[in-house]
Amino acid sequence: MRASSYFAPTLREVPAEAEIPSHKLLLRAGYLRKLGAGVYTYLPLAWKVIRKMEQVLREEQETISSVEMRMPTLVPKELMEETGRWGLDVVYKLQDRRKADFALGFTHEEVITDLARQELRSWRDLPVMLYQVQTKFRDEPRPRGGVIRTREFLMFDAYSFDRDVNAMDGSYKAQRTAYERFFQRIGLQYLIVDADGGAIGDLDNQEFMSLADAGEDTVLSCDACSYAANAEKCPVNPPADTDGATTASMSDVHTPNARTIDEVSTFLGTSPSAFIKTLIYAADGKPIVVLVRGDHTVNDVKLARIVGASELELAPESMVTAVTGAPVGFAGPVGLSGVPVYADHAVTVLKNAVTGANKADYHVTGVAAGRDFTWTTVADIRVAEDGDSCPMCASGTMRTTRGIEIGHIFKLGDKYSKAMQLDVMGEEGKPQAIQMGCYGIGMSRSLAAIVEASHDKDGIIWPISVAPFEVTLIVAARQDDAQYAAADAIYRDMKAAGIDVYFDDRDERAGVKFKDADLMGCPIRVVVGKGLATGVVEVKQRGVDGLDTVAVADVIDHVKQLRQRLLDELKPVTEHA
Repeated sequence: MRASSYFAPTLREVPAEAEIPSHKLLLRAGYLRKLGAGVYTYLPLAWKVIRKMEQVLREEQETISSVEMRMPTLVPKELMEETGRWGLDVVYKLQDRRKADFALGFTHEEVITDLARQELRSWRDLPVMLYQVQTKFRDEPRPRGGVIRTREFLMFDAYSFDRDVNAMDGSYKAQRTAYERFFQRIGLQYLIVDADGGAIGDLDNQEFMSLADAGEDTVLSCDACSYAANAEKCPVNPPADTDGATTASMSDVHTPNARTIDEVSTFLGTSPSAFIKTLIYAADGKPIVVLVRGDHTVNDVKLARIVGASELELAPESMVTAVTGAPVGFAGPVGLSGVPVYADHAVTVLKNAVTGANKADYHVTGVAAGRDFTWTTVADIRVAEDGDSCPMCASGTMRTTRGIEIGHIFKLGDKYSKAMQLDVMGEEGKPQAIQMGCYGIGMSRSLAAIVEASHDKDGIIWPISVAPFEVTLIVAARQDDAQYAAADAIYRDMKAAGIDVYFDDRDERAGVKFKDADLMGCPIRVVVGKGLATGVVEVKQRGVDGLDTVAVADVIDHVKQLRQRLLDELKPVTEHA
């Protein structure tokens, strides 16, 4: 492709809206343009990268007998009501002219299950694995990071249908291997972590995380074993009871204008770890009391599962006052009654704690768990932190990093098949529910994740397997007839040799072309310049110091060898079963 007829509008300045490297570079290098909050136009360069990722994905899916299809974007309300997901906040809803209700697909479990229940009759029809690459829509409350979290995005989603749990496990493992190979081939390093299934499913599921400072997920991994988990999922071991016997007695303390843990701990000269943080939540509209240690944070995902609530949020001030008799900031467990109390394990071993007194401007010291207050349920309800002991091995310590979720695989079991009455005639002549799995990869998010992981101060550094072009060919002086003729001949020879080349034939200064080439990030750069007088051109690998001086007659072979070496570096280390 010639630059003179291509559309790649670069920017010299960093857009004010962009905060993380991938967002800045994808805008500056002419890959994306913003249309609205969480809505982006993918320009030709970005679309080429995505199409190349799709091709790698299709090759790996074919290897595990996963078959491509396409499902509608419009999903009838009735289907989503069968699984109870019509009311989810992220769902975009609309009506047609006949007032029929539809959702814009945010994921397609209902649609694929409806198809399966129409077509699958017998255990002999199984297994089946189907996938699509399609635009999804989610009403995200806080889009961020360019295309890392958006309201409209491109996603691969696959679905497996199996006769029993063992077969479902096999499909899950096959997709996990396909994911590993896919991410290895597109040059994206990853960590596989245990995760929470959210609105999709609550059986075994794992996320593929690309570690990046700009990631919105907190990832914990053990420094002694292979265990890793998203902070939403990571279990926390109960603490040992090391505080000794209860000796202190309770005492009310006047704490004027001190509401927060930090304010009260400063006022009393006490560590936040000695506090009982008392929070009032509304669980499906009803109040509950939640207790965690003052230096810990409630894990809303864990809490929602333990409580069994479909809607969980901090209670409004009126509900807090009704439960505690005090303004927000002075709640404590002592004397509360008539409300379920959920206590984190770490609270139950405190013997000389500080907490709210359930009256304005007062706190209580000397509070002992079990003596001065009780609870309805004890559970792991806090966010795991750096330094926590590993929940899987005896000796490890959990360490935190940031990650971008690029893929997620789920065992669904019979969650959807039972809800939507999807069963087949089993081998013994009796109906049986089909066991399902689902698997997703954020294609547009993977685009950003690669840039987060592979860039420098000058621009993007694409892995050759998904680069928009393998080679940027630059004619240094467009007005020099000899340079242009040689560059044009090399361009034609590269195309004939199957090399994906971007020929910068613009009438611009060489420095501008070099800067744009670095910004765009194609892995190989060939420059036809002053060296042509001695029959040579320059070949440089993006992101690597130094360059090669190559005879014009040898440049095609040299580039092909360099391309093959770069592709070999991306060969998967995992094998399909």
